[in-house]
Amino acid sequence: MQARACAWRAHRDNHLQLEDIRAVVAMTRNVLRINNTGARRLWLDAQGLATTPTGPLDVLDIIERLGFVQLDTIRVVSRAHHHILWSRNQHYREPMLNKLLAKERSVFEHFTHDASVLPMSTYPMWRRQFRRMEAKLSRSGWYKSMLDADGRADIRERITSEGPLSTHAFDTECADKTVAWRRPPHKQALDFMWYAGELSTSHRQNFIKFYDLTERVIPKNMLDDERSEDDQLDWLCRSALDRLAFASEGEIQRFWEAADLKEVKRWSETARREMQMVEVETADGCWIPALATPDIETRLQTLSAPTSRLRVINPFDPVVRDRNRLKRLFGFDYRIEIFVPAAKRRYGYYVFPLLEGDRFVGRIEVRADRAKGALTVVDLWSEPGFKFGAGRQERLDAELMRLCRFIGLDDIVRSDQIGGKAMADTSVPAGPTL
Repeated sequence: MQARACAWRAHRDNHLQLEDIRAVVAMTRNVLRINNTGARRLWLDAQGLATTPTGPLDVLDIIERLGFVQLDTIRVVSRAHHHILWSRNQHYREPMLNKLLAKERSVFEHFTHDASVLPMSTYPMWRRQFRRMEAKLSRSGWYKSMLDADGRADIRERITSEGPLSTHAFDTECADKTVAWRRPPHKQALDFMWYAGELSTSHRQNFIKFYDLTERVIPKNMLDDERSEDDQLDWLCRSALDRLAFASEGEIQRFWEAADLKEVKRWSETARREMQMVEVETADGCWIPALATPDIETRLQTLSAPTSRLRVINPFDPVVRDRNRLKRLFGFDYRIEIFVPAAKRRYGYYVFPLLEGDRFVGRIEVRADRAKGALTVVDLWSEPGFKFGAGRQERLDAELMRLCRFIGLDDIVRSDQIGGKAMADTSVPAGPTL
């Protein structure tokens, strides 16, 4: 009965297909079982959050290990892509990413589930995504008002002769003045050409994207490296699973968002012979089936407890991006509320999960006041079963001071109403050390 209840709960959470549910009920004891502690630690290790974020810095290696890093314009503290990289190694600083993009050409930008930066080595396996996005946008009503083929040819001619250009170099207006939020035709055309792979991001200035011809951005050896559709799909699925450690077919599909679920299922039917089927214990004690990497037993044997350092995790961090997976493994129900009206928010506009060891122990809302040189703690919430006693508060303060130094602030200022408990206003100097 418990197996059936767990199976239907997983189905309700849009995790398993009906055939997977039958597999849960019929699961036998000879399948490798990964308890919840092991599952949490495997996931954190795969995502580069199990070790203390210090030591020699290799930014490209971090991106390659993660697979991609989501780009986001919101800068409440630091933009998501910078915060994500800093969380893996706190020697990281913001100019380093654009150096990889604009000078070294060791990464490129494109669309996974959102705009992201990917290792250049991924490019040959990404051609199918250019074709998928072009086909998708060609069917979309959103792009019907973009410049036509002649207009796009004019854009290409200007970039060819003038070099990389941003959207500010063009001037077209929407024909429909009643739709204030619709992008102008030239911006839609630039986006379309970028999604289709005709244009690529050359560099960014103050986060403004500059477009250039793909053949002038992507190294020739990457452009010349042609792979079959089957090879690309196989690599995408295997590399997703490698970075997930264990996963359902849906989680594999959602990792890159560069294939549909039917394609992943077809791949899985063949790949299962090389992979390992496991049962994974969820935070609420259920056991669900998953596909694991061939070396999963070795990973488990060499797994150690993660660092006890308390970490401020970005809302767009890959470890929390799949909210269903996050809730299943950690029992942590997290949603970002930037699009929720202020009066309806449960927590706040931009709230950061707090990770300690292999548990999410709370969430915090902080904002950078660059004019005053201070990081303001707006509010703090503990998760059920966790309290912010003196020791945990000290670890949080230490991490906030490190975050302060990362973004060039001097002090931490706490509001007088945190978590519903009155606290005196205080200022904590950021200090000189990492």
